[in-house]
Amino acid sequence: MTLHTQSVAQLSQLLSQGTVSSTELTEHFLKRIESLDSDINSFITVNRDGALKQAQMADKQRADGLAGPLTGVPIAHKDIFCTQGIKTTCASRMLENFIPPYESTVTANIAAAGMVNLGKTNMDEFAMGSSNETSFFGASRNPWNTNHIPGGSSGGSAAAVAAALAPIATGTDTGGSIRQPAAHTGLTGIKPTYGSVSRWGMIAFASSLDQAGPMATSAEDAALLLNTMVSHDNRDSTSVAHPNSDFLTKLNTPISGLRIGVPASFFSADLDSEVGDAIQLAISQLQQQGAVIVPISLEMNQHALSAYYVIAPSEASANLSRFDGVRFGHRCEDPKDLKDLYSRSRSEGFGAEVQTRILVGTYALSAGYYDAYYRKAQKLRRLIKDDFEQAFKQVDVILAPTTPSTACKLGEKFGDPAKMYLEDIYTLAVNLAGLPAMSLPCGMAKGLPIGMQLIGPAFGEANILHLGHQFQQHSDWHKQRAPIALQEVSA
Repeated sequence: MTLHTQSVAQLSQLLSQGTVSSTELTEHFLKRIESLDSDINSFITVNRDGALKQAQMADKQRADGLAGPLTGVPIAHKDIFCTQGIKTTCASRMLENFIPPYESTVTANIAAAGMVNLGKTNMDEFAMGSSNETSFFGASRNPWNTNHIPGGSSGGSAAAVAAALAPIATGTDTGGSIRQPAAHTGLTGIKPTYGSVSRWGMIAFASSLDQAGPMATSAEDAALLLNTMVSHDNRDSTSVAHPNSDFLTKLNTPISGLRIGVPASFFSADLDSEVGDAIQLAISQLQQQGAVIVPISLEMNQHALSAYYVIAPSEASANLSRFDGVRFGHRCEDPKDLKDLYSRSRSEGFGAEVQTRILVGTYALSAGYYDAYYRKAQKLRRLIKDDFEQAFKQVDVILAPTTPSTACKLGEKFGDPAKMYLEDIYTLAVNLAGLPAMSLPCGMAKGLPIGMQLIGPAFGEANILHLGHQFQQHSDWHKQRAPIALQEVSA
C-alpha cells in the first residue's frame, strides 16, 4: 500500500482499522521529507522528535478509544503560525531564530484533535508575495515542474502536499495565498469567511484581510480539517461564532438546481486561453450534474487590485512596526544609537518586498495622503462587497478562474511587481469582501495544473465544499499526482 498517495479520509480509516499506526505513518512521511525535500525546499523546520512523540500519544489515544477522525494524521503548518518550542520564522531573517513561548489557536486546535505536526513550511516572507520567491530561506519549487513556482505566499505548504511529503497542510490567505498556490500545484485550498478561524498567534500581515485555511488534495479532506480549524476565540477581537459546525454534512447531496453565477468580467483578455477552456469544460460538467448556470456582473472587481495594494501595505506598515530590534527578532551589531538600531535592524531583517510594502503603506497613511489613498481604497472595498451581495441575491455560488495562467517559471516575474501582483487579480476581491472561496483542480496545461475558484456568501463554506466535492465525484483532476509524489523512498 502506498500510504503517501492516500487521502486524509482514507488515512483516517486505515488508522481506525489498525491497518497502520500513527507512528508508522509519521515515520513514512518524515522519511519522504528527508529524502525528497531538497528538490522542492518546502520545509523550513522539520519537527522529527516532536512529531514522533505526538504520534505515540495518538496511538495511545486510539488504543484507549479516545480518538477522533483526525487523531494520528500528520500535518504540516505554514511557518506563520506560532508553535510553542518550535522555531517560527515567517520565512524572514527578522525572525530567523524566533521560538515562540505560546501556541497559536489554529495549531492548538489541530493538536487537540490529535494531529501530528511534521514541521513548518516555507512561504513568502511575512506572507508578502505570490511565488514563494521572497523567502529568506530560498524559493520553494513546484512539484509538477521544479523549474516553476508553486505560487505564494503558502507555497511551501502547497509544495509539501503536492509532493506527498504531508497529507494535508495549513495555509493563510490575505489576497489569494491559499487559493493561488493550490491552483498552481493541483490542490484543493479554501479561504474561510473572515473571522471564522482565529488569527491569535498567526503573525499578522494585513489584519482585516488575513485568514487561515486548509490545503488538501480534495474538498472532503479540506472539510475534515476545516471542522477543526473553525472556532470562536475571545483572544481574537475579530473572531466570530460560525453558524455551521460541520462542513461534512452536505457533501454527498446532489447539486441539482444549485445556481452557479459566472461573472463575464473574470473571462477577459487577461485569462490564458487554455485556462479559460478548462474552466468552461468544468462548467459544462456541472451543468450535466444539474447545476443552473447564471451569468452575473461583478464589475467592481476591476478596482480590487488597486484597493488591495493600498489597504494591505497600510496594515502591514502598522503591524510590522513592532519588529524594531529591541524586544525580539533580528538586532543589528553594535548600533551607534537608538535610531541606528532601528534603521539597521529593520533594513537587515526585512527583505526587499517587505520593505517596499512597508514604505508604500506608510506613505498611504501619512498626513496629506490618507484621504487620497487609504480612505478612497476603503470606499472601493465597500463597493466591492456590495457587488458580491447583489450577486448572491441571484446565485448560491460564484464560479471563476483562480489564476490568469498556470505557474510561471522561477524568476520569470520576480522583480517585476506589476506582473507579479496580477497573479492575484481574480482572488483579491474575495479577501476585501471577507467571503469564503476555494480553489480546486479542473485541468492541465503544458504539464501544469489549472485551478477553478468557487466563491460563496459569508459563512457559505458548506456550499462551496459541497459543490467542490460533487465536482470531484465526477472528475479525477484531484487524483492526479505530481511526479515526485509517486516516487518511493526506501526504508
